[in-house]
Amino acid sequence: MKTLVIHDYFASIEGGGKLSHCLAQQLPADLGYGFARLPHPFVQGVAHNPQERDLQQYSPFPLWQQFKLAHAFARCPWVNDYEAVIYSGFYTPLAAPRHTNGLNVLYCHTPPRFIYDQKDFYLQQLSPPLRPLLNAFTRYLQPRYEAALSHMHGIIANSQHVQARIEQYLSYHAPVIYPPCDTARYQWQGQGDYYLSTARLDPLKRVDKLVQAFLNMPDQRLIVASGGSELARLRQLAANAPNIQFTGWVSEAELQQLLGKAIATLYIPSAEDFGMSPVESMAAGKPVLGVAEGGLLETIVAGETGVLLPAAFSIADIVDAVRELTPTRALQMRTACEQRAQQFSQTRFITEMQEYLARIAGKRKGIHSQT
Repeated sequence: MKTLVIHDYFASIEGGGKLSHCLAQQLPADLGYGFARLPHPFVQGVAHNPQERDLQQYSPFPLWQQFKLAHAFARCPWVNDYEAVIYSGFYTPLAAPRHTNGLNVLYCHTPPRFIYDQKDFYLQQLSPPLRPLLNAFTRYLQPRYEAALSHMHGIIANSQHVQARIEQYLSYHAPVIYPPCDTARYQWQGQGDYYLSTARLDPLKRVDKLVQAFLNMPDQRLIVASGGSELARLRQLAANAPNIQFTGWVSEAELQQLLGKAIATLYIPSAEDFGMSPVESMAAGKPVLGVAEGGLLETIVAGETGVLLPAAFSIADIVDAVRELTPTRALQMRTACEQRAQQFSQTRFITEMQEYLARIAGKRKGIHSQT
């Protein structure tokens, strides 16, 4: 079955891109996207050398870029070259109505949060003159997104948390297939003198809370190995504290080394969809200081592979949890972490995806044979 995997775009190293890259390599399948900012590890030169299809819709203006992506995928010229298309992202599903003679499957990381559960939050992040533009874009996208889902032969959720979101907002019961982690890529390399944050620097990831906590712990070291819209603000918040270091985005090799030598990782996003960072941390034998909400409830085992803060945590709670997750305690969790990560392996993911695709294709064939 000639298959295409399409993802919104490849700009930073994020979970949806990793998953799409993995599917393209392992099924195998061709890989399509709205744009890619090169060099990027997930496009051009992946192992099995699939054909890549690029809509070239990059724009430096965020809202205009989102509209361009939605418009381009709705007119995607090459989906009908394939027997099956797997969609990843917010905008790629708009291509489904054009793919009329094959299998359509959405791997849903989450329904667009700026349309549904986080609409007010995203509006508040914009200056007042730009808010009407986001409202206009939401009015444009929502009916098209929901109409496109009616052309899907199957929708997969990346976690039970997202499964509940899909049921609430889209009235569809989606089975869960957890995303893949290349567990062999992340290895325990020793134990340094630092805690590590790899979360993208945007408000929903709440890295500012970590910075505030470590300002209260000058004897503990924090490395923030990521970038994002909040980088300048967080550097200002840290006020050049000698125990807090910002690296910006790092290469995959640098990330592996930082994970492999950390004491533990810190990851406290708001209602995270799934969260690959904790799984990568556990694969490297490093426990996670997380928060008891969202997808983290499905990956971290409190007391065995990490520590979970209450959903309504305070800065003092973070400080107490770091003090609890000492180098000795973190080392004691190493084996449990490595074993837990194997439950999210690439092998398991590809097997479950292949079985699901075969089952959906079989049902569709059966329906067609009766008509």
